[in-house]
Amino acid sequence: MRQSRRVSIRNTKKNGLLNGARVYLSGPMDFVASREEEMKNGWRTRVGEFLRDMGCIVFDPWKKPRVRGLHEYGREGVDTAKVRSAWTFEDTKHGARERAKLTGKFWETLHIDLRMVDTCDFVVAYCPTNIYSVGTPHEIALCRQQKKPVLFVSPPVTFPSFTALTKHLAGDRVGASLLKALENEVPIKPNDGGIPSLWYMPLVGGDSFFDGFGFSRYRNTFGWTNGLLDERERNFKPVRPLLPFLRRIRRRLPQKWDGRRNDYVRNDNWLLWDLHREGDGAEVVGPRALARSK
Repeated sequence: MRQSRRVSIRNTKKNGLLNGARVYLSGPMDFVASREEEMKNGWRTRVGEFLRDMGCIVFDPWKKPRVRGLHEYGREGVDTAKVRSAWTFEDTKHGARERAKLTGKFWETLHIDLRMVDTCDFVVAYCPTNIYSVGTPHEIALCRQQKKPVLFVSPPVTFPSFTALTKHLAGDRVGASLLKALENEVPIKPNDGGIPSLWYMPLVGGDSFFDGFGFSRYRNTFGWTNGLLDERERNFKPVRPLLPFLRRIRRRLPQKWDGRRNDYVRNDNWLLWDLHREGDGAEVVGPRALARSK
């Protein structure tokens, strides 16, 4: 019964503005708690399914597209980061050889991920402030240099286990001191409001920030199993969730706020091409017009 319902939903969206749009899913991969869990059950799995339901072409760095003539080029998996242990700062021929081996291997990953950003129409980026990431800022900056939208999800960040442990050790002078030292060493910085970096604010633009996904509205439709993603959004219900925003784009392109006019205006970052087959090739007709989506 669920399968037939999902097919029906997909069929009603074939003519929406996002049908055929290419979307890249950007976010931390190396320093997440578990690469295996992130790869199988992370946010990309759900958001990718949600976007494909609307006819989007989804570029997921966990499941990179095949490259013609270059077998397994740039592919990543659960164990990819483990080879990083071979890195050395040794200032010898051996050290130079090991560093060159690693940089050459991961150049493929960087190359294909940035090519996906180049060829996408917009990026969805998930950026919790507690997870270190380098590739994600690079991808966001590249996307914005090309004047393409980045839909930036910055969720609330809390450490309930750390808070509970702090209370538990309140009467233990040594334990409390060690815990305080750990807090500074990590560092552990709660961000209940999900406030993004001040650098990201002007780079991305104020109209493109979200504090969660809003999975609960669509869990039954897609059959998503209740898990950690849902628990986080129950504890901090998103004020501006991403998924309903994406649904609205099917009918009408987003606008942006103009501070000088003190009103919403056309957002020309959203250029979604109409590609039509002509003979053996394709013709770019132009961006999908806002008027056509009403």
